[in-house]
Amino acid sequence: MPHHTPLIATIVAGLVLAFIFGTLAHRLKMPPLVGYLVAGIAIGPFTPGFVGDADLAQELAEIGVILLMFGVGLHFSLKDLLSVKNIAIPGAVAQITIATLLGMALGWLLDWPVGEGFLFGLALSVASTVVLLKALQERRLVETQRGRIAVGWLIVEDIAMVLALVLIPALSGILGGKGEALSGNAVLLTLGITLGKVVAFAAVMLIVGRRVIPWILERIADTGSRELFRLAVLAIALGFALGSAYVFGVSFALGAFFAGMILSESELSHRAAEESLPLRDAFSVLFFVSVGMLFDPSIVAREPLLVLATVLIIVVGKSLGALLIVRAFGYPNGTALTISASLAQIGEFSFILATLGLSLDLLSPMARDLILGGAILSILLNPLLFSLLDRYEARQPKAPQGGDEPQKVELQDHVVLVGFGRVGRGIGEQLRAQGKPFVVIEAQLENLEALRAAGVPALYGNAAQSELLQAAAIDRARWLLVAIPEVFEAGQVIENALELNPGLQVVARAHSDAEIEHLEKHGAQRVIMGEREIARGMLELVGQGA
Repeated sequence: MPHHTPLIATIVAGLVLAFIFGTLAHRLKMPPLVGYLVAGIAIGPFTPGFVGDADLAQELAEIGVILLMFGVGLHFSLKDLLSVKNIAIPGAVAQITIATLLGMALGWLLDWPVGEGFLFGLALSVASTVVLLKALQERRLVETQRGRIAVGWLIVEDIAMVLALVLIPALSGILGGKGEALSGNAVLLTLGITLGKVVAFAAVMLIVGRRVIPWILERIADTGSRELFRLAVLAIALGFALGSAYVFGVSFALGAFFAGMILSESELSHRAAEESLPLRDAFSVLFFVSVGMLFDPSIVAREPLLVLATVLIIVVGKSLGALLIVRAFGYPNGTALTISASLAQIGEFSFILATLGLSLDLLSPMARDLILGGAILSILLNPLLFSLLDRYEARQPKAPQGGDEPQKVELQDHVVLVGFGRVGRGIGEQLRAQGKPFVVIEAQLENLEALRAAGVPALYGNAAQSELLQAAAIDRARWLLVAIPEVFEAGQVIENALELNPGLQVVARAHSDAEIEHLEKHGAQRVIMGEREIARGMLELVGQGA
């Protein structure tokens, strides 16, 4: 068997180092994404030691982009966007314009071509979905007014970048990259053809795909095979991405985004998201690793002023623009500062644009390195900005927030139910039938909306956070029912809850003896394993029949 296996070596080195540096970043209270980028730098050609195959890494990164965009489509909510459209749409467009002009100004000072300055500024204008959502979730802000504005703003940015990914290759020659520099009429013709393909693709997806994709998943779900369902989700994401590129000439990213967006309307969308998440996470990690491999860290020493200028555009220029826009729409300082801090970083789309620009000869290696350096440094600074925001808000008088903060639970001797999936939903129905007071902590916004519509007290976020448990009045609760399947998170929830209420009765779920032992070690008095309960029920029926 040959031992020269660059594909395996690149994947293994990327994942192992991403795990090591990602864990270290998490310990240092930074997004793991920073660790993934550092892992890529470590196996890149600009640092000593093992060097991964950059070409193979880029191929793997394409799969990462497809699955990332599929995930964005799965969580795309037109309803959420429309609820904040009056601020999110004009705000995002204005902020993208401000950041792009600032980037072009820096490019003009460096005598870059206009096309390079434009793409450079565009890459600095869009925030990271991963970083923004993580920061909002940690502070339980996603469900608040400011959180909805930030997410809506992000959706508009994502849509703008998806359109940019479609149009930039068609306009590459005009912007100074690969391709023919066309005349005015030819430019309009090229734009018309490109947009026509996009419209045709969108029409096919909305008319045909809306029927075909859910139908396929429903038929596969009826087989009862989880393996086939998972395979169907991946085949839809990758197949539609590749098919859209070959048939309509649009990007992989747009095809995957539409496939996810159409699937999001199906009742099976939550299950599809769950099944695709592990592979999506793995290839997303490889995407960030591949981006890190492109970065030459020596630029920080060679061009410190340019790196600083890039970071200032991202952290100060873009954020200040967002702050002024939000304030101009009449929103309070707290909302404006939250939006500003949320957008004071760049991430996935910036990397995709940088990679695309380099492949089209629109960006120089220096511009790419400045984008990557600005991304890494802005992501590192983002938690600090939120920490400063938290301190600022702590000093402000507690005035009514007009529905901006989650409603606090006022219950006594109640049940705290963590998770409202298939198991949690069944528990909730029985609790309601018995008339027992309970509150749900749920991490899926769609489930949260359904709960509140039904009049059930519900809180959004990760139940492992002590602040969220306190909001659920865990200190006055009698029971804690942990219905989530993630055993490590469940153990943390139980441990934190018992610290706040040592007399709490805790029941959790498990899938194996090892999980039972883990949960009991963290304080669960009773752990239910589905397989055992099924076996016990079957034996009881046999005994009754005898």
